[in-house]
Amino acid sequence: MSRPAFDDIYMELAVNLARRSHCIKRHVGAVLTKDTRIISIGYNGPPSGTHNCDEQWPDVGCPRDSKGGCSLAIHAEQNAILYAVKNKTSVEGATLYVTLSPCLACARIIYSMGINKVVYLNSYAEYKGIASDEGVDFLKTFGIETVRYQGQLENVVGLI
Repeated sequence: MSRPAFDDIYMELAVNLARRSHCIKRHVGAVLTKDTRIISIGYNGPPSGTHNCDEQWPDVGCPRDSKGGCSLAIHAEQNAILYAVKNKTSVEGATLYVTLSPCLACARIIYSMGINKVVYLNSYAEYKGIASDEGVDFLKTFGIETVRYQGQLENVVGLI
């Protein structure tokens, strides 16, 4: 039996966390790590205590905001960062594993919080049909190591 790389373990966990999402449009998971330890996890969905989109609006999802986005959704990476900070865990110097590359708004938060590396599985630009991954471009411009995951997800079924 071979030992899996930490990148594989964390990305596999992020993919499995995505399965917890209540969003009917897209399931995204995130794992925040530091020094080979998991410090927080998250997946996209509404704030705790509000409506679960797949239960409240199973056919259409949550109402749209003025820009056409989900009115309730908190992104997976935001949830992971918020949970860590809420529990007084420093995210500075951490690595974030996420199943969908960060949008521009999340990239600004990632940069501002001092996270120094992002590993993503799928492209936000490819998912949204836009020209470039604006969040990835932003992070790279400001010196945050940002790479697309190239490892092996041997124990994951679906969602990839």
